[in-house]
Amino acid sequence: MEQSDWPTVGREWRAETGALSPAGLTSQLGLHRRENDMADVANQVANRIPTNLVVNGVRRTLDLVPWTTLLDALRDHLALTGTKKGCDHGQCGACTVLVDGRRVNSCLTLAVMTDGAEITTIEGLARDGALHPLQQAFIDHDAFQCGYCTPGQICSAAGLLAEGRAGDADEIRELMSGNLCRCGAYPNIVAAIQQAVGRP
Repeated sequence: MEQSDWPTVGREWRAETGALSPAGLTSQLGLHRRENDMADVANQVANRIPTNLVVNGVRRTLDLVPWTTLLDALRDHLALTGTKKGCDHGQCGACTVLVDGRRVNSCLTLAVMTDGAEITTIEGLARDGALHPLQQAFIDHDAFQCGYCTPGQICSAAGLLAEGRAGDADEIRELMSGNLCRCGAYPNIVAAIQQAVGRP
């Protein structure tokens, strides 16, 4: 068979068998993907779960798809962007918030798991226009540089103080080890926590 006959043979074979040309196949696959995407969106809307949260003292009700993390609920649905998305894998601590007074990585916590819980973010620590003692201590000790990790550091430290476990500097370092500071402000962070807890 001559090479020039190949396209003709291909057309005849496709006509006889009903096979799609590469372009037709691509078009049909694209249509199938779009139909699947539309079905996925419809399912997501249908599968939303009403979730009640008390965030910084304010009761909020959100309709969320089940896989929405607490971090995304706070940032994307409530516009509380003080809580930072760092690694999104629970390794850096930038997303730390308090849930019923306990510090958690909000990137690893599904929002529906916290239904009915009291959540405190960095925006909720100050009271009546006065900074939380930890916020003031971080300023006093210059315990940040770029500031990206600072909300998580402060929320984690607030949880640490509430646990009554902030002892000496070594203990503070150990119990704050889940919060990373890429700028390396660790000595100042420890000093700030010691000031807030009333230890030199």
